Amino acid sequence: MIFNKEITGYQNEEEFAAYFNGKQVGRVYPNFLELLYKLYGKIDFKDYIECWVNKSKRKADIYIKINGYVRGISIKKGIKNSVHVESISSLIVFFRKIGIDEETIERFLYYHYADGTKNGSGQNRISSAAYREKYQTEIDKMNQVFNDEKYIDLFVNRFILQGNKSEYEVDAIIYGFVEDFIWITKEEVYSLMRRHLKDEVSSLHISLLSLQPMARNLNYNPKYEFCRYQVQVKWYNIADHILEVRAFYRGQRASKLTTGDNKKEPS
Repeated sequence: MIFNKEITGYQNEEEFAAYFNGKQVGRVYPNFLELLYKLYGKIDFKDYIECWVNKSKRKADIYIKINGYVRGISIKKGIKNSVHVESISSLIVFFRKIGIDEETIERFLYYHYADGTKNGSGQNRISSAAYREKYQTEIDKMNQVFNDEKYIDLFVNRFILQGNKSEYEVDAIIYGFVEDFIWITKEEVYSLMRRHLKDEVSSLHISLLSLQPMARNLNYNPKYEFCRYQVQVKWYNIADHILEVRAFYRGQRASKLTTGDNKKEPS
């Protein structure tokens, strides 16, 4: 798979919506058909699909409707995918709400601004690499707290599937383009992130997600100063991780065929 096409993210969403809208289920590509069965269960080849682009800033980029049931889909492409951005102030409120301790929150603020202060008022800003070199122990302590299993579903919900501006989670993520794509359901995202909680990573992370300022603005450019007060969550190598999930379930299906186990596949 190449996953390569020179279009914008918005154009990509429009192409997916245009491809689905008005089609009968039986006339979509086999890869789409597999996803639709996963999302809707029992559907008929003659059922018609409605699809439209979500114009608001939510995790769902398109909505798919079949027989009155709507599913939200997030669409990604490219590398170094940003899956979430929010102000550091609102994120700190969220940390406190779910029970992150004040010592960890203080470490996070020092890390985020990297200027020796907890509010971004310091004059000596350093890069993330320089911060890791000097304060790796502090980052390790944060990673230990953030990667506690009791928090992971809350983080996945906020950063990937629902966010802080929507009432509903997305039902699946598509990576790629209409002609060349892979997908992962929300249940599989939760499972994947739990499996990688114990990965050894030196940067600040939650499972496969990296937490960082939108920009540290080391050259003090007024145009980008606001970026220092935004937290960006990135999911690097998302395509590799989705392929990991698809291979995992293909292996399970193959095992069942070999053993004759016809029990329902776990979601």
